[in-house]
Amino acid sequence: MKLMIINGPNLNLLGKREPEVYGNITFEDYFKQLQQKFSQVELEYFQSNIEGELIQKIQEVGFDYDGIILNAAAYTHTSVGIGDAIKAVTTPVIEVHISNTHKREEYRHVSYISPVAKGVILGFGLQSYDLAIQSFLG
Repeated sequence: MKLMIINGPNLNLLGKREPEVYGNITFEDYFKQLQQKFSQVELEYFQSNIEGELIQKIQEVGFDYDGIILNAAAYTHTSVGIGDAIKAVTTPVIEVHISNTHKREEYRHVSYISPVAKGVILGFGLQSYDLAIQSFLG
């Protein structure tokens, strides 16, 4: 099984950014833990602060991988383009969020990804990624 984790804007600052919301561990360190825990899965990781690069990566892997785990971060609430990219590919996408977006600002309650995603996992901290991987292992 081959899965791609795609993270959007500001997630490169995990471990530094708002630790009360996002925790103290970097995503790179957490990703190493995921690779060890799910050694039977070929896991890859991509992060960008640029919307077009996220769309490009979805298109690049969206026909050959078994799944995409996408945390589009703030683009979740603004990007019709990312939603359209997900609709255009055949690889299933799980939308993840570290925080429970429904407990945050009202604009974070809207997602352009949820309607085209296979599923949504939010509010479990970094464990949201773990749960997404497990959903593909089914």
